[in-house]
Amino acid sequence: MKIAICVKQVPDSWAEKKMVNGRLDRESVDAVLNDLDEYAIEEALRIVEPLNEGKESPEHTITLISMGPERTTEAIRKGLSMGADGGVLVSDPALAGSDAVATAKVLSKVIQDGGFDLVFCGTESTDARMSVIPAMLAESLGWAQLTFAGSVKVDAGAKSVEIARMTESGVETMSAAFPCIVSVIEKINEPRYPSFKGIMAAKKKPIETKALADIGVSSGEVGTTGAWSEVLEAQPRPPRDKGVKLEDSGDGGTKLADYLLEKRLV
Repeated sequence: MKIAICVKQVPDSWAEKKMVNGRLDRESVDAVLNDLDEYAIEEALRIVEPLNEGKESPEHTITLISMGPERTTEAIRKGLSMGADGGVLVSDPALAGSDAVATAKVLSKVIQDGGFDLVFCGTESTDARMSVIPAMLAESLGWAQLTFAGSVKVDAGAKSVEIARMTESGVETMSAAFPCIVSVIEKINEPRYPSFKGIMAAKKKPIETKALADIGVSSGEVGTTGAWSEVLEAQPRPPRDKGVKLEDSGDGGTKLADYLLEKRLV
């Protein structure tokens, strides 16, 4: 069984972000592995590790797939240090400014060429918050999609996967045969911290870097040229209002209650 996990390098969630010429400025902030992708990596590891236990060479493998600038290898290495086997990075200057449609096109081509059985994704990336890539991958590949999984059961012998899908109205049990796209929610597990041994081992694990020409995608299909959407205007977040200071001269409780009533908070 070959599992692929789509991962993304994103600006640190705690960093102050800004837009430059309609694009998120990624160079001036620290970049990290998308937090929500770590849940997908952890879930795939929990599926594969028991199946590979006691075997000299792993029969079931996990490959991380990403798209971005060369420094995206740092995010892939983080996933490799958790236990994934290898990575593929599509990096090309023409990719700058790509939207979700172009991203799905590139990732699906790598997945198709790799002969994978299952693809795991996080629900969304913390920079865009669109939550559309899993569905777009499924549409592009013509595969089944099982999204927002709160639990996953894989039968490698029967080549099938079953999930408990979390919805606003309850939990749905859904299943599909391989090949399939699965996205997982953050409550599905608790991602492991890479061990020192894992970090050292990750330095030796292979990351294959491909250009657009290597995967057969034209530069006109990606980047700003191929984008279906465009940011016309962006405004910085307005500064926070100053707080209200209440002096307590024995009537602090009354002042607080009056303030809450004024703001219609009670």
